[in-house]
Amino acid sequence: MFQFPKLNVQQFCLISCVVFIFACNNQPVKDVDVISVQEDTITQNNPVPVPVADTLFQIDSQKTYIYLTFDDGPQHGTMNCVKICQQEGVKASFFVIGLHQRMKSDGKQIVATIRNNYPQTLLANHSYNHAMGKYKYFYQHPQMALADFLRTQDSLAPAPKIIRLPGNNGWVRDTVIKASRLVRPVSRLLDSAGFNVIGWDMEWNFDHKSARPVQSPEKLAAQVDTLIARGYTYQPKHLVILTHDRMFHKSQDSLALVQFIQLVKRNPNYVFETVDHYPGLKK
Repeated sequence: MFQFPKLNVQQFCLISCVVFIFACNNQPVKDVDVISVQEDTITQNNPVPVPVADTLFQIDSQKTYIYLTFDDGPQHGTMNCVKICQQEGVKASFFVIGLHQRMKSDGKQIVATIRNNYPQTLLANHSYNHAMGKYKYFYQHPQMALADFLRTQDSLAPAPKIIRLPGNNGWVRDTVIKASRLVRPVSRLLDSAGFNVIGWDMEWNFDHKSARPVQSPEKLAAQVDTLIARGYTYQPKHLVILTHDRMFHKSQDSLALVQFIQLVKRNPNYVFETVDHYPGLKK
């Protein structure tokens, strides 16, 4: 994963202001080729094709929905996750970082693959620079944070207006905001701008030195069963799992993802779905 350089407060403020000004103005951009971006803004003449929303979807009250989500792509491991989901015939959602699309040589191609594979894979917004790791400062400046999310929305063109907050488990749906005091101001701004924010019910943890998964597939699958059986989810019969793309870069860890998916699929009442079908979202 790309590592941001350490910045002092003055440097971070300067960069943040540039991001804010860039996102909030309406200056025209130069023409570019189809499905490419100049810096990070899509041209009006050559827009990225946006998938049509799956309007025919209806929740089956007899089923339990599993939302497998991957954060921080595109990075090493992202395409392994995409291919595994295709191989296993399950749906998944990818919360991507705008800056990572530019920093990875095949970032644009990966983003396009996720976008164009809808409804099996969903492309969603995970900010432009992941707060550069300065979460408190990021959320204490909600207008700047909003501009950061808007920058990714413009550059990556995810079809639904769905966001995951970097470093924070918050929710914004049609009539509900569930957020800590720190992120509530930007959550309100996102709500007013028509965005949904998706948090998570459980996480597949990873070792922060090796980026390898911590829980075994068997332990994670058992945790899914326990949370659902006891009703320990934000929405009954709907469970959101947070994972990170980089966890599955190595072949043995990709195998762990396959094994976990296969264990969950053994239960005929479980259905893998993308987060745009989570109940109660703004349309």
